[in-house]
Amino acid sequence: MALHVTERIASGELAPDTPLPAERRLACEYGVSLGSARHATYLLHSRGFVVTIRSKGTYIARDAQQKAEQRLQTA
Repeated sequence: MALHVTERIASGELAPDTPLPAERRLACEYGVSLGSARHATYLLHSRGFVVTIRSKGTYIARDAQQKAEQRLQTA
């Protein structure tokens, strides 16, 4: 799931400074448990693709598209 979201960021489907869909929505969209969606969000955060703003939500990082493209090229 984290890989697919990374691909969506690299393609521009999930644009910088836009909210990442809520974890519950991601879980439904991908047909996975809420725990799996949370783990994917954690991975995206640890790789610098998303940032969390307290009381606001999780957003695609400004430089996420470039980082995602680079990560996919090296994978």
